Amino acid sequence: MNPRTMNPRYAWLRQLIAFGILLLIWEAAGRADMLNPLFMPSPSRIGSALYELFSDGRIWPHLEATFTAALGGLVLGLVAGIMLGILGAMVPLIAELLEPVRTLLNAIPRVVLAPLFVIWLGIDLASKVALAFILVAVVIFFTVYSGIRQVDRKLVERIVTLGGGRWDLVRHVYLPSVAAWVLGN
Repeated sequence: MNPRTMNPRYAWLRQLIAFGILLLIWEAAGRADMLNPLFMPSPSRIGSALYELFSDGRIWPHLEATFTAALGGLVLGLVAGIMLGILGAMVPLIAELLEPVRTLLNAIPRVVLAPLFVIWLGIDLASKVALAFILVAVVIFFTVYSGIRQVDRKLVERIVTLGGGRWDLVRHVYLPSVAAWVLGN
């Protein structure tokens, strides 16, 4: 059957059926001892473990710790990324100082930093917050920096020519540009 002639209204049904078939194959492979249960347990064993964890209530402290670390890193990363992005784009000296750091952070896959944070900060909450912070701060920094740097200089000149100050530039030019970059990335 040609995918172009398939009814798009039923795409979710086809996807659900494909997912069900995948789960059945996975379950069969697990029951036939084709998979190591330590690394890839069958879906039924995963479901039973999840049911136990939720029914006993043992999972809630772990979920709370995970969300605390993720939200803490998110908030800190947003604040730092926005501030450094604005400063880097607006102040040439800071842009010059941040250039080697930008190059280094852009070259390293950030997930590779996870084991280093565990070694440096331990397995507690600090390493998780630090990883979330780095993941968010770098992306937001590059987005804000690029959004401000890509503003049309003629638009900035027009605002200044019409008597607009720094706050007018930020409110009417830079913030919309950064918002477009953040929402676009």
